[in-house]
Formats: sequence, C-alpha cells, structure tokens
Amino acid sequence: MVAYVRLRVGVAHHGLANTRGYASSDPDTLCRPVGHWFAARLRAAVSSPKIAYGCIVNSEVLTPLLDWLDLAGVAIFALTGALVAAKERQTFVTLAFFALITGVGGGTVRDLLIGAPVFWIHDAWVAAICLAMALFAWFTPTRWWGGRFLSVADGLGLSAYAVLGSAKALEYGLPPPPAILMGVITGCVGGIIRDVIAGRPSILMRPELYVTAAALSATTNVLGDLVGLVREWVWVGATAAGYGLRLAAIRWNLALPAYGRD
Repeated sequence: MVAYVRLRVGVAHHGLANTRGYASSDPDTLCRPVGHWFAARLRAAVSSPKIAYGCIVNSEVLTPLLDWLDLAGVAIFALTGALVAAKERQTFVTLAFFALITGVGGGTVRDLLIGAPVFWIHDAWVAAICLAMALFAWFTPTRWWGGRFLSVADGLGLSAYAVLGSAKALEYGLPPPPAILMGVITGCVGGIIRDVIAGRPSILMRPELYVTAAALSATTNVLGDLVGLVREWVWVGATAAGYGLRLAAIRWNLALPAYGRD
C-alpha cells in the first residue's frame, strides 16, 4: 500500500532532525496517504522538489517496490488468517475478522511503537484487501490449502513484512538495532495474534526457525541501508534471504539448539 514518508534534510536517516540526530516522529510532519492513482499523478505533475501528499517527499522512499511489499505482506497474512478460521469451520464474519487481525496486527503494533499513524486506519484499501482474502478463502475448499501451504505462505509474508517494518522504522529515524526489532515485530506479531485467538499452539513454539528468519530479513535490510546499497535490490535480497531460510527450516526442520538444563 502507500508508505508514509518524511522530509529529508540531510541527517543520517530521513525525517526532521531532533536533538539526538535522528528523525522526529512529530505527526505534523507526516504525509497523509492517498491512493496510488492520485499519488502517481501528483508525482508526475510536479517538478523537483517533488510534492505529493501535501508536502515535499523523498522520491527514494516513495517506491512502488516498497508498496508491493506492504501489499504482499497484508494479503498473504490475511489469507493465512482466513484459512485458519476456515479450517475451524467458522462463519464468514469470523474469516473476515481473522483476515483483518492477522493482516494488520504486526504493522499496527509497529506504528504504535514508533509513533506513526496506524497505516490501515487512513487507507481503506488495506481493509478491502483483507476482506477480499476472506472471500477467496470462503469460496475455495480447504483441501486446496493442505500440506505445508499455510507455513510456506506465512513465511513469505513474514519475510516481506520484516523488510517493510525495518525500512519504515529507519525512515522514522530509529537507530539500527530498534529498526531490526521493528522488522521482527512487524513480521511475527500478526501470526502470533492469529494463533492465540484460534487457540492453536503459537508458531513461536514450533521447533523450526521462525523469528530467526524475520530477524535475517530485517538485519539484511538495515545493513544494506547503512552501507548505502541500492534500496530496491536490498529489499528484494533481504526478503529472499529470510524467505529462503524459512523454507529451509520447513523442509529440513532446521532449529536452534534448545535449552536442555535440568
């Protein structure tokens, strides 16, 4: 969906500088999101410095790829939430609720922690995507989604959302370690909420790597940003790295050593 962007004034990260050298989280400096259609025409209509969303924006931040990562994360997590409710033979209302809470859970917690406007409150398309995923799950038989499909799909959403969360945290001026944690929270919290509400064992309690995959995606993204690599390539590579680790964990039951003291 549409990423929130900030003014760039030459500090280490994008945003208005505060006394600590990081970007301010003052909501008055935030750009209000609008639809892709209107935003694209604004960007095409104005000259440098580019003006959109009612303020000057950094064209390096406002990228279709980051929007697609956001869209992919919401859609995939929403689908996994709806499928969990479908396998429990719940009503369509319950499917829609699970789709929404799973799709936006991690991003909501992230935005509250970094002081950003909650992304889906101002963008009607997010709820619409979650509803569409619930409809899709409602009209398809659960046998289509047997085996490890749910875990594989969840892994893609996990890695994409971890990249998005860490990227957004950097844009709000967070230093690297908290930005990595924001990526992990963004990627993991939606699935945790889904499992807890469904009364299922949390995915965190399974032996194979899960949080580690999100941490790999978020860390790769933050390190790529620190060394100044091309952002689009960093986002793709970070998503692929986390997703590859998650797939390997599913396939070969990779796990970190467990606590074994009596």
